[in-house]
Amino acid sequence: MSTLKVPDLVPPPEQDAKRLKEAFDGLGTDEKAVTWVLGQRTASQRQLIRQAYQRLYNESLIDNITSELSGDFKDAVIMLTLDPAERDAKMAKEALKKSKSGVKHLQVIVEISCSSSPYHLAAVRQAYCALFDCSIEEDITAVVSMPLRKVLLRLVSSFRYDKELLDIEAAASEANQLHEAIKAKQLDHDQVVHILATRNFFQLKATFERYEQMHGSPIDEVLLLQLAVNNSSLLPLFFSHSLKQLDICFLLQDISSVGKGDLVSLMKMVILCIRCPERHFAEVIRTSIVGFGTDEAALNRAIITRAEVDMKLIKEVYPIMYKNTLEDDVIGDTSGDYQDFLLTLTGSKF
Repeated sequence: MSTLKVPDLVPPPEQDAKRLKEAFDGLGTDEKAVTWVLGQRTASQRQLIRQAYQRLYNESLIDNITSELSGDFKDAVIMLTLDPAERDAKMAKEALKKSKSGVKHLQVIVEISCSSSPYHLAAVRQAYCALFDCSIEEDITAVVSMPLRKVLLRLVSSFRYDKELLDIEAAASEANQLHEAIKAKQLDHDQVVHILATRNFFQLKATFERYEQMHGSPIDEVLLLQLAVNNSSLLPLFFSHSLKQLDICFLLQDISSVGKGDLVSLMKMVILCIRCPERHFAEVIRTSIVGFGTDEAALNRAIITRAEVDMKLIKEVYPIMYKNTLEDDVIGDTSGDYQDFLLTLTGSKF
């Protein structure tokens, strides 16, 4: 589901490293060459280029990108060039620094835990320890309050089975357990957290489908209603909008600021990232663009982390949800080399 347009014949990493060095040297920087090379290579190929660059010139590619580029373009290129585990570990660290500002910042950790493979999550945890001399679990414990701490700790410390293995009876039983917990407003119940943090993604999707069959509404819609009940000012939105419109409205209302709704908001993120990650990241992109100003960090995160995963699916659901194409929204809110770089990653350039 990748949108990267990798050439059929990829040059040796030494040749790409030389092309980048030439782009940086001389009068001015050849930004198009930077996009052409790094924007059309896989993560593993980019790491070989980094190694070749260091070996050939005894210089850090990341350091040279930092000194030669600027603004949003620089930030995006650095994010792409980092090793994916290193990149996500750094994003998690920044998110935890901002965690006291609201639950919205914690969605980075939910994304890493619930929309990537168990092997990638394990690599992120290892990179986190190497970079910051402590575990991500220690930092979550230090800065995140209960009950969010309980949920996040179980998510990041999990190693899910990654094969398609389904137990239909267990799906029905656990759908009922989730339903009872939502009715009782006990979303941090041990069994709920255990289900969401340990079951393989195929099993969880079967559980969510069973929930809808047994109880009449998708589980994320029930959680949204719970959030509206906790904040009566949002009730009119629930009853006057479709679910797709409602999701947009809640994100624009910054649901992380709803007092007693923080746990509900976090659990909605968890379920949506598992149930339909392409829809979650479409929301992240749309929310980063609409309104006053652009949240470039969120826009970069969504496009760069999913370019080699499911960006094709994100591009498919985006116009269904928002009536615009993803490319049109990116073009309308970005410019110059930064815009070209993002469009390259979505498969719309070169």
